[in-house]
Amino acid sequence: MSTLDATRAELALIVLYLNKAEARDKICRAIQYGSKFLSDGQPGTAQNVDKSTSLARKVFSSFLSLSMICMVLLVQFLRGPPVPLVLLGKSKNALLSTFLFLDQIVWLGRSGIYKNKERVELVGRISLFCWIGASVCTTLVEVGEIGRLSASMKKLEKELKDGKKYHDEQYRAKLKKSNERSLALVKSAMDIVVAVGLLQLAPKKVTPRVTGAFGFVSSLISCYQLLPSPQKPKTN
Repeated sequence: MSTLDATRAELALIVLYLNKAEARDKICRAIQYGSKFLSDGQPGTAQNVDKSTSLARKVFSSFLSLSMICMVLLVQFLRGPPVPLVLLGKSKNALLSTFLFLDQIVWLGRSGIYKNKERVELVGRISLFCWIGASVCTTLVEVGEIGRLSASMKKLEKELKDGKKYHDEQYRAKLKKSNERSLALVKSAMDIVVAVGLLQLAPKKVTPRVTGAFGFVSSLISCYQLLPSPQKPKTN
């Protein structure tokens, strides 16, 4: 593949990535929490960017709640994972869809369409508790799945000779999946801290700057997870 073809392929991946509504949302999320980190809760330009970006992001998630509800209804019980992990996964989807649905009411309140400020604040706190619940469920699911993958990898290692495991396609696939789930575990744990900060459950320890830092790193992880896989060069 020539340099020009490689450049075109990379540009095509960038366009494909930016065409995803979820990718644009995560980029805005990184800007939002980066601004929160810089402002540290103090009035100024950074705080204005934080607030305006937060409000803009709610437009991206307008139809995500509906898709999450459909996912909860359509996804069937799988035979592979244990029932507790399946139930945790369904609970995560239900809580996340509820969070996204309630977040639209918050958007209506902050945009001035819905006038009851006290109810908007209450709904906002309920939605964040739903997000905490979804993040906790995600964390538990990832821990369980990493444990299952680790057990199957150890079993596979016994069957393979020393030094041969990294040449085995099945082992490498499991290792890749384990790394992906470990990254998702780190992200979900960070999201719990972010939600705690937004709810001000531990204001002395989880300050706006801590919330912004964790949210920014979590957003970068989300952006990385959404990167499209590079296409393999064609061989004649």
